[in-house]
This record gives sequence, structure tokens and C-alpha cells, in this order.
Amino acid sequence: MSDIQIDREIDLSGDVCPYTFVKSKLALEKMSSGQILAVKVDNGESASNVPRSMELENHDVLSVDEVSGGWRITVRKG
Repeated sequence: MSDIQIDREIDLSGDVCPYTFVKSKLALEKMSSGQILAVKVDNGESASNVPRSMELENHDVLSVDEVSGGWRITVRKG
């Protein structure tokens, strides 16, 4: 995913669902359609629920990658 230009990145380590989704959604609301948000989470529930919820909100989940200390979810705003 190194060839993708990230427009904004947020670290939600320490947060749990539903806060990780709500904070991700709020971050996307401040962005323009087509921009890319990277979200770092550190619990498995968020790593599966945030991408699913983003897709339900008509955003494109580009990747969910394991990184040091958790997961990095990359989303393109729909």
C-alpha cells in the first residue's frame, strides 16, 4: 500500500468499538470524497468492525494490515 497517498492518519490505539468507528466516521466527514484515511487500531474487534461499518457507509476499504501494535485500516471516502 506504499503507493497510495494517505491524506489523513489517526491513531485510535486504546479505543474500543463503537468509539473507533465513530471517531473514524467523524474524521472522514471532514475529508473530501476520494481522499484516503488511515486508521490505526489495537484490538481485533475494531479491526473487523470498523472496515465492515465503513463499507456499510459506502466507503471503500482499501486494506486492513497488521502493523506493530495492531492494525492499519486504509479507507477511501465514498
